[in-house]
Amino acid sequence: MAENTAPDFWTPLRNARALAGFAYRFGPMFYRRVQEDRARVVEASPRTPRLSAWAQQGSQSAGLQAVWIGHSTVLIRVDGFTLLTDPVFSTRIGIHIGPITLGMKRLVYPAAVPANLPTPDLVLLSHAHMDHLDRPSLRQLENPNTTVITAAHTSDLLRVKNYQAVHELKWGESRQVGPAKVRAFEVNHWGARTRTDVHRGYNGYLIEAGLHRILFGGDTAYTDLFRQLRSTKNIDLAIMPIGAYDPWIHAHCNPEQALTMANHAGAEFILPVHHRTFKLSSEPLNEPLERLMLAAGANTDRVALREIGDEFQLGVTAR
Repeated sequence: MAENTAPDFWTPLRNARALAGFAYRFGPMFYRRVQEDRARVVEASPRTPRLSAWAQQGSQSAGLQAVWIGHSTVLIRVDGFTLLTDPVFSTRIGIHIGPITLGMKRLVYPAAVPANLPTPDLVLLSHAHMDHLDRPSLRQLENPNTTVITAAHTSDLLRVKNYQAVHELKWGESRQVGPAKVRAFEVNHWGARTRTDVHRGYNGYLIEAGLHRILFGGDTAYTDLFRQLRSTKNIDLAIMPIGAYDPWIHAHCNPEQALTMANHAGAEFILPVHHRTFKLSSEPLNEPLERLMLAAGANTDRVALREIGDEFQLGVTAR
């Protein structure tokens, strides 16, 4: 994939232009949010994952493991193969003007930072929105042993030469990375990063590795398209967004819809993400998870993780 070769001096100009347009449309609301964020302290992660145990198990462990780092960032290991979804570790995300980032501040620190994570074999990027594709976080993850799969027309946001490989996938396309086959599928969202680059793609992903199937829904409003993922073999874990639906229901599903789409795909467990990390919308902070648990009814054990830093294991054994 082609790397962005534009001179560095253009980036601040483009960012300033984007910021000016944003300020014109949302100035008063944005100013109030910045003032609130300045006074607010970011809370510690409620859980600390035991990643040292992952290191002791090494690459020879079998089974499926996952830990919710925060927002849509999930660390997954399948039979020793490590994946990371939409990595965002920055305290603040948004438009970068030199050393300053103008944008949203985290509510909760990530449960782990890149220095404490195993080097991911694969990074999955669902789309270019700043709460999913955070360039400072990705620069921390650059490694010649790491492959990146991203949506169409988004690799220009990466320093592609600093990874083993970067692959763009359109809907329906697949790529084999080590033992993992990754297929991109259509979701109900949009991909523009600055509202003008509407050519950018947006994906969900189905990952098949060994005996396990994992769904990463990225960002999506409700759609029947998840029915197309169902097969004779269940999906072990569906990573589904459940927050930012009020008033953005046209772009983000609510918890009941997230569960319905996971059911359409034939998922056994659901890992809810895209909540409790950034203030993206108007619903109360705890409402998405509460609604998901109510929707699950007598099957609340299907909700795999409920706190940032929680861990999930399925069939984990030492080889």
